[in-house]
This record gives sequence, structure tokens and C-alpha cells, in this order.
Amino acid sequence: MVTVYSGNCPTQCRLALRPMFADRKRLFVDLLGWQVPVVAGEYEIDRFDDVHAVYLVDSDRDDPHLGSMRLLQTERAHILDTLFPGLCDGFVPRGTAIREITRLCLPARLGAERRLEVRNRLISAMVDHALATGVGTLTGVVEMNFLNQILDMGWICAPLGAPMRSDGRLLAAFRIDLDAGTPAALQERGIYRAGALDTPQAAAA
Repeated sequence: MVTVYSGNCPTQCRLALRPMFADRKRLFVDLLGWQVPVVAGEYEIDRFDDVHAVYLVDSDRDDPHLGSMRLLQTERAHILDTLFPGLCDGFVPRGTAIREITRLCLPARLGAERRLEVRNRLISAMVDHALATGVGTLTGVVEMNFLNQILDMGWICAPLGAPMRSDGRLLAAFRIDLDAGTPAALQERGIYRAGALDTPQAAAA
């Protein structure tokens, strides 16, 4: 079940995010070699992990972090406008109804099949959360080999510009426009799972 946490939530729920930050370090730093900040030698936490960030975290009673993603407000500094504005042919999309998807973390220990299940739950919960909160557009920066997967998921999605190289990676930016038909479009591709979002806990967080 996917729970929504706010970056300004109480200390108790911030503690619940520690396994996520630890898995982000194992994936992005230890495995993929990203040059990003590490806190206390254990947690991958960057400048955007502030009180304005929103986290979607998948968990069960046996594992507090099966996977996660972060949503950033685009009226504030975010990855696309701060680090990679050159990925956009025109203006960087910004607005109160636009969120940036970042830090999709699917731990390697789960194996390929389970990571796909977790990914689909996170995407489903993200779409439900966005539609429920008035968010109509999502943006993001990904490696080029993952962009094709995103474009082929069934939703309204397009690149924002030409890809470019950064630290040896070929990166691209994308835009997704959501509407009431998005869940059904994703479901046709075997991605959307109704009920993935734990709504009562999301409201409490």
C-alpha cells in the first residue's frame, strides 16, 4: 500500500522515511554511482528534500520501504529548472498544478518482477494523488533508455526537448498531462492498479 508523506510532517513520520533515504543511498550512490549528497554516511538527502517535498512510499508489514518517489512543487526550485533547464526547448513548465517526479527508487533486493509490481503501484498512487489534489501535469528528468518506457505507458506524454549528456549519462526531460481518462489508459497497458493509494493515511500525513 502506498502512503503519502509531506516533508513538513511530524517527527514520527519523518522517522518512517529513514528506510527510504537509506535505500536511495544504496541505489543511486552505491549502485548507480550518482554524485549526490549523503548524510551520516547512510542517507541520500539532497537540497530538495525540504518541507515542501511530498513522498509516495510503498510498504507492507514486512518491509517499511518497497519503493518510493518524490514530488516537487514547480513554483519553487526543482531539479529541471535548477540543474537541467537546457533539457527544455522552451520555458521550463512551472505552476501550482504542475509537479516534478523525482527519485523513483525501486530497491535492487526486490528482484525484477517485484520491482515492476511496486513501480506500477507507485505510478497508480501518484496518478490518483495528483488527480485528487488538482495536479494536472507532471514533469521529470530521466535517462534516455527509461524515457521510451514512460512514453509508451499509455498516458499523454511527450519529451520537452532534445536529450543531453551529463556526468556520462544521456538525460531527457518529459511532460505528462493527466485527465480523468489517465487511469483507464494506464490500465490498458497493465500498469494502473485501483486502490494502490492509502487515502486515510495520506490525509493524516
